[in-house]
Amino acid sequence: MLNRSKISSLAALPDGPVTIGGWVETLRDQKRIQFIIIRDESGSVQVTYPRPAEEDALADEVSSLTGGSFVIIKGNLKHDERVKLGGIEILLESMEIVSRSLPDSPIAEDTSIDKRLDWRFLDYRRPELNLMMRIQTTVEKTWREHWLANDFVEIHSPKLMASPSESHAELFRLEYFEGHAYLAQSPQFYKQMAMSAGMNRVFEIGPVFRADPSFTSRHATEFVSIDMEMSWIDSHEDVMEFQEQLMVKAITAVKEAHGEEIKALYDLDIVVPSTPFPRIPLAEAHQILEKRGYKVPRTDGDLDPEGERQIAQYAQEEFGHEFVFLTDYPKNIRPFYHMRHDDNPALTKSYDLIWKGTEITTGAQREHRIEVLEAQAKDKGLDPEGLQFYLDFFRYGVPPHGGFGMGLTRVTMLLLDLPNIREASFLFRGPTRLQP
Repeated sequence: MLNRSKISSLAALPDGPVTIGGWVETLRDQKRIQFIIIRDESGSVQVTYPRPAEEDALADEVSSLTGGSFVIIKGNLKHDERVKLGGIEILLESMEIVSRSLPDSPIAEDTSIDKRLDWRFLDYRRPELNLMMRIQTTVEKTWREHWLANDFVEIHSPKLMASPSESHAELFRLEYFEGHAYLAQSPQFYKQMAMSAGMNRVFEIGPVFRADPSFTSRHATEFVSIDMEMSWIDSHEDVMEFQEQLMVKAITAVKEAHGEEIKALYDLDIVVPSTPFPRIPLAEAHQILEKRGYKVPRTDGDLDPEGERQIAQYAQEEFGHEFVFLTDYPKNIRPFYHMRHDDNPALTKSYDLIWKGTEITTGAQREHRIEVLEAQAKDKGLDPEGLQFYLDFFRYGVPPHGGFGMGLTRVTMLLLDLPNIREASFLFRGPTRLQP
């Protein structure tokens, strides 16, 4: 392995010999001196080479560099406060061109997002995108640590299914030997199977698929879903409290590890939320919106995107909070397996979590009583015969349980105030995009 120093570590090193490797960001090829800006995954540094008076092979090699070429630089590190880029430079002694780049890049700073997605590997060389992926890694690491500290078990549920996980809507159907299969749109049924299996608490970070021909800023046909399920709960309030813990810990970790870089590259101050998050029953949310002069146009009672933005603005004004839980959704807009209130069977023990005006989570207490579950399936117009493998989980005893599902890309998008999930995805998949 190449014994190189990361550029981010150079400022702490004493003057003397160093080796770095990275991409040529810019080249200023002047008559008496050459300046190369080299960037690796951690930052950029200026490399300086005074041209000798006579012919010089190294100077000619520097002159031949193209932007994006990958080079290994050996030289002497020098601290000099006059150098604008970090107060350090490397005085070039030797250079190896590992891989030359074509001279003209297909993308630039003002290139459209669609074309940048075509050349995503080049797009990712931007420092802010490199930071975005490190932030996402910090978020997942923090969540995993919190789950494991609370006795959760990580599962990996199958993504090929013989029958739909929830409904026939938004499903990709594909050939499967002599029959057909579906790509999983959620690990929901398998999380609940784990509750019946006695695993008590489980989580999963994995891909899910939605055949949704939507071109909004927050939908994708494939994305990473964050799921958890926990037994022995009293209500959906237990699930909400645990999700609060997850969000606070992750945002705190991001602020501590990356806050200064986020400020420098995104001009954004990370706000760690206080707990508890505000809670507003959905019916009350409609009343609040109407008092604000907005009536939700949807007839099923759910909020539309503008309604979500408005209720988030209300939460910010009233509670000074970026998050708000909307609770107690009507049964007609929730799946059959959401538990209903004993004193009002028209409402479910469920919630959505809204962050900065966008829904990131649906969670609920699940119905674990088989006779009630079958009745609720029929009430939703479903044929229990097609749900037998799922209903079998509840025929042999299962504790009260609940959980949630959350999109990792939406969390990343909202954390960094990005305009859409295409910007926040490693490689975006939508109705018209299957490459790269």
